[in-house]
Amino acid sequence: MSTRLFAALVVALLAVSGCGGSSGDSDPKTLKLWHYEDPDSAMGKAWAAAIAKFEEKHPGVKVAFEEKGFEQIQKTAPMVLNSNEAPDILEYNKGNATTGLLSRQGLLADLSEQVSGRGWDKLMAPNLKTTSQYDERGVMGSGKWFGIPNYAEYVTVYYNKDMFAARGVAVPKTFAEFTAAMDAFVAAGVTPLAVGGGEYPAQQVLYQLALSKADRAWVDRYQRYTGDVDFHDAAWTYGATTFADWVAKKYISPEASGVKAEDMGLSFIQGKFPIMVSGSWWQGRVAAGATGFQWGSFLWPGNKLNAGSSGNQWVVPAGSKNKDLAYDFIDITLSPEIQDVLREAGGIPISPGGTPSTDPAAKALNDDFDTLAKNDGLAYYPDWPAPGYYDVMVSATQKLITGTASPSQVLDELAKPYAENRANIGG
Repeated sequence: MSTRLFAALVVALLAVSGCGGSSGDSDPKTLKLWHYEDPDSAMGKAWAAAIAKFEEKHPGVKVAFEEKGFEQIQKTAPMVLNSNEAPDILEYNKGNATTGLLSRQGLLADLSEQVSGRGWDKLMAPNLKTTSQYDERGVMGSGKWFGIPNYAEYVTVYYNKDMFAARGVAVPKTFAEFTAAMDAFVAAGVTPLAVGGGEYPAQQVLYQLALSKADRAWVDRYQRYTGDVDFHDAAWTYGATTFADWVAKKYISPEASGVKAEDMGLSFIQGKFPIMVSGSWWQGRVAAGATGFQWGSFLWPGNKLNAGSSGNQWVVPAGSKNKDLAYDFIDITLSPEIQDVLREAGGIPISPGGTPSTDPAAKALNDDFDTLAKNDGLAYYPDWPAPGYYDVMVSATQKLITGTASPSQVLDELAKPYAENRANIGG
């Protein structure tokens, strides 16, 4: 179902039922669950296993699962969660623009008591808790718990080993070697980077470049409103100008401006590009689909800070009538058994598993994440600070790809809505 059609159906449902905090009549025999993970992804496989385990431990109770698109939930959650169509539990994006906004609007249940009573906070490293807690402004990093991370993630660099070998390109260990590798592909008439400019992750590439000139205080000012943000500082200017330079050097195709994330991923899986910069959440699908060539991944060279955080998280609508069942389901997803399923399918668990990994690719993915986590290298994502900022970031980055705005103009475009949101929430 398209996002437009989904939104239209939501409006129609609200017109019939009226808005309110209720999620309708309770059904103690059914847990209504939404998530947007592909069945072949690591998370999709793990949540399927969790559903089976939940039903086994709750005889007579069925999980009514509905798969929703990321964009669907991103755009319509405030309306749906304020209606009697809301699920009992859903997977949702983290950050000020999403979970923070819904918490400020009173649409999410406060999970603090469950966190302390069930020990969920003890299962995750301190730097994974930031996106779970929100203050009265909806700003992450402190306050009540409104979300429970169910996996961890970060932006990494996937590469086609066969294409690298054919051009005599070694895995880059420095940023200079990274650009030299892309130069080698361009010289051979090959566009190096598979990029999705119509959605993510083009904006993540821009952010990675900016992070190469940033520090933790810079991240906290931007993400957590701990100080003033200058969108024309050295880091943002370097990110925007270098991204534009990469387009000029043909590292990124101008056609990427309209490419969706799904199509970007499929193009890499089909062996059409040597490099894809995107999230660790793609690993399971790459492993399952990239059967015609050898592939691997490596951390973005040269950066101490890297886009990444805890993954999406479970939230419970304030109007859920089956909160206890929802809390039990969360408990199961955090169990060693399910976290092991997640890891072996190509994901990154947030809590200790029960057995060591048997898959070298899964071990490498998790080892790289551990390197970032132990060195305070997780810098969240560029679209998080303000509601609606995802669309702002997409539009601005598209202009860098098409050349319809200068880097300075793009940074102005990013600055205005950010400043407006900061003023709206009280600084």
